[in-house]
Amino acid sequence: MNIVLLGPAYPYRGGLASFNERLARELQQRGHRVHIITFTKQYPDFLFPGKTQFSNSPPPTGLQISRMVHAYQPLNWYRVGRRLQAMDFDLLVTRFWLPFMGPALGTILKQAKKNRRIKTVAIIDNIIPHEKRPGDKVLTKYFVKQVDRFIVLSKFVGHQLRAFTKTKPIAYSPHPLFDNYGAPTPRDEALQYLGLDSHRRYLLFFGFIRAYKGLDILLQAMASERLRNLPVHLIVGGEFYDREEKYLSLIKQHGLSDRVHLFTRFIPDNEVKYFFSAADLVVQPYRSATQSGISQIAMHFGVPMVVTDVGGLREIVKDGTTGLLADPDPASVAGAIARFFSGINQEAMRTEIQKERVLFEWDHFVQTLLDDEGDTIHY
Repeated sequence: MNIVLLGPAYPYRGGLASFNERLARELQQRGHRVHIITFTKQYPDFLFPGKTQFSNSPPPTGLQISRMVHAYQPLNWYRVGRRLQAMDFDLLVTRFWLPFMGPALGTILKQAKKNRRIKTVAIIDNIIPHEKRPGDKVLTKYFVKQVDRFIVLSKFVGHQLRAFTKTKPIAYSPHPLFDNYGAPTPRDEALQYLGLDSHRRYLLFFGFIRAYKGLDILLQAMASERLRNLPVHLIVGGEFYDREEKYLSLIKQHGLSDRVHLFTRFIPDNEVKYFFSAADLVVQPYRSATQSGISQIAMHFGVPMVVTDVGGLREIVKDGTTGLLADPDPASVAGAIARFFSGINQEAMRTEIQKERVLFEWDHFVQTLLDDEGDTIHY
């Protein structure tokens, strides 16, 4: 097949770009021709809270990536849509993660489908955003109207999506493993790279720091008596997308400076393995969630997780088997962490994670993507 992937990719950085590039490679390995179409302009400054949208890594090899889409220039949407309309391809796959993108992506799909041969499928990361703004529902409805069928990465999102379309096919395939960050490194080597003491045990909070991800909950958990009595330190790896002062104030207030190790910058792909190889436990203390690529990085590296029981996170973690569930409050998160270090067979949990990996291989996801006659999940 000739396939177009429409969404973030190099030179943009982050989980969506990594996913799309990994998906393109998987499709190419199966003999399909893949053309990624990404942005010339992705976010206006007021919507992007980080330092830069762009990667400083070398461009990926072996992928055809074209920068065409200006996310907030309507005339561009029509031009790109008409260009796709004239191209010879079979399937148009797009990502949807933010209502702001609804007009651009929806208009491109609407124009491209005028040749009446192109089939469209949307991979839905979020249908209702974590941080809501006026007009979200209108923009999302417009996008949904232009799509033939959908793949959701969690059943939780599938239920949300059904409120926007009563009849269109929705298939569920869990977020595949992020296995493009290399193999685990020996723990001592990883800790040496990070400049950390190998005699301590480490929690890892990883990824962009936003209010809904609950780093403040985890810091308050670290301050509890249950964790103060354990030789447990916290690694924070990721760039602030929220007010940095709020978290630094909590660290100072609770006297955590010697137990919290901040790597608060964007972590490039070639360093990800060191953070996960150093960790005994990945903690996701989210206030709200759909699914999380962080869970799938942890799964790839075989690291147990504590996740809060929100959104679709419980679909990935089996409580007591591959990780532990907690409520999104400091006491519950602290209790789950203490339980892991005091009463869990950690090696047995890592063994179970290796067994579970097969459920999240890319093979299953690609089959779902390409099977337009596949099972529809009824929500």
